[in-house]
Amino acid sequence: ICCDPLVREIFLAWPSCYNTVVFVCSGGLSNLLYLCSLPDHVQCVEDEPRQVLLRVYGAILQGVDSLVLESVMFAILAERALGPKLYGIFPQGRLEQYLPNTRMRTSQLSDPAISAEIATKLARFHNMVMPFNKKPKWLFGTIDKYMEQVMNISFVREAHVKKYNKLMKLDLPAELRSLRALLAATPSPVVFCHNDVQEGNILMLEDGKHSSVEKLMLIDFEYSSYNYRGFDFGNHFCEWMYDYTYNEWPFYKATPENYPTREQQLLFIRSYLAEHYSRSTDHWIFCLFVFFNCRYALASHFLWGVWSIIQAKISKIEFGYMDYAQCRFDAYFKQKKLFS
Repeated sequence: ICCDPLVREIFLAWPSCYNTVVFVCSGGLSNLLYLCSLPDHVQCVEDEPRQVLLRVYGAILQGVDSLVLESVMFAILAERALGPKLYGIFPQGRLEQYLPNTRMRTSQLSDPAISAEIATKLARFHNMVMPFNKKPKWLFGTIDKYMEQVMNISFVREAHVKKYNKLMKLDLPAELRSLRALLAATPSPVVFCHNDVQEGNILMLEDGKHSSVEKLMLIDFEYSSYNYRGFDFGNHFCEWMYDYTYNEWPFYKATPENYPTREQQLLFIRSYLAEHYSRSTDHWIFCLFVFFNCRYALASHFLWGVWSIIQAKISKIEFGYMDYAQCRFDAYFKQKKLFS
């Protein structure tokens, strides 16, 4: 029995699934995830799967354009074997292939072998040609949309009001203008980006069909779009600092000292470039990658900072969104000092 009203409604409207066992999957900060399995005594019809993952979209993704785009993107990546299979969609979510996996931990991002494979997978992702608008409108288009909501949002809970007022003292509109100017002077190629490469969106596959050399798969493409390549690098490096499996309030743990060192960034970048170029690349090119991608880390902090303020208002997931927003903006200003 599942306590989520929407999930109950879905299964009541689907009589053949009365015997389905539903488990809540942890790890989603935007969506609600449920593993749906048939009991052993129930026979499958032909090649139907025994398990599927039910994804219920978070409120921030609602909207016809966003849902259609994300569904098309998911289907294309599934067809190219770059993501799980798509079994069905409905207005509030979708059914997708469940791939047996071990949950990746934040601490594993610094494992050299894992980091190198993530870089290789990201390079292949960036190399795809997708049937979407090739102009890099996503980053600041998304930030602008979130900022408009943030500047007009109102909270009722006293704790939220205090934290919101503290964030507003940062003069976010002025900071956004500063960020635009900085990145306008920061060259970065436009590629098809994932835009959310964190440990929760990387599967460590267990089914034995994958070699020991390649066992990772990128998932969750709801933010994917054509964007500046530097954002995927800067965003991923930021995620080394945040553990979302913390079991006590605010349900995340920030460890700033875990931001990748220069050497760790160079390892990642070398692995990425090795997927594109067979010849060696000059050391100064690696250094430029580190410099420019650190600038895009600022955009990551800003984006997820304003995203988290909105989530504090609309999300039903138990998470310290306002604390997380403050944490990301604290990191933003700390990193900004590196370029002053």
